Amino acid sequence: MGAISERDIVTLCGQVGTILLENGAETARVENTVEYVGRAADLPVVCHATMTGIFVSSEKSAATRIFKVRVGDFNLQKVDDINTLSREFTSHKITYEQLQDGVARVDNEKRDFSWLTKCFGAGLVSMPPMLLFKATWGDLGIAFFVGIIGYIASQYVARHTKIPYIPVAVGSLAISMLAHVLGIYGIAHDANYIIISALMPLVPGVPMTNSLREIIERNTISGLVRATDAIMSGISIGSGVIIGQIVIRTVMGG
Repeated sequence: MGAISERDIVTLCGQVGTILLENGAETARVENTVEYVGRAADLPVVCHATMTGIFVSSEKSAATRIFKVRVGDFNLQKVDDINTLSREFTSHKITYEQLQDGVARVDNEKRDFSWLTKCFGAGLVSMPPMLLFKATWGDLGIAFFVGIIGYIASQYVARHTKIPYIPVAVGSLAISMLAHVLGIYGIAHDANYIIISALMPLVPGVPMTNSLREIIERNTISGLVRATDAIMSGISIGSGVIIGQIVIRTVMGG
């Protein structure tokens, strides 16, 4: 470890924390993982993570670095990969160089599922709420396809705009309009149940869960930021549903 400078270790710790936070990890996990990695590298560090930045400082000197974080789409697989690497390093199963290479690989990895897989998954997620409503088999199948269409609409818009909350609003708008049209023509028995179920792929589940965990762990600022993001997404989804209902009733008189 003598050839590795404190700045190198602090930089690697910051990279670990940045990858975790950008891909959906809560701040407590980020801070703990960064500090575990630092101690395993024989350099005790102090980490403070917020939703927009990570501060990593060495306890042995004044070596401190600030890492800017841009939270957007999350990838829990990367969180799991970094956690696995950090555990292997702290248990001395891999060397510092192997950890460094692994972190760089995870950071540069562009892992994604195929469109077919994602659409099929969105359809499956849209079906379970219909079981709670004791819906007919026909409405269950309709919810599957309406959920896919709403997901495709949101993803298409997300690829063409950087404005947050617009994609989920468009997706919920498509779901609402399609469900009400099917209800008016008698194809669907209950449009409202279909809308509730088909919205599931658009619901910000990870931000809501993480916000509660942050608040419970008394990371109030990060928790409120995540909760605000989830609430804004929920407002966008609700607005899309209401606008879709108004448009269909105005055009078709349903």
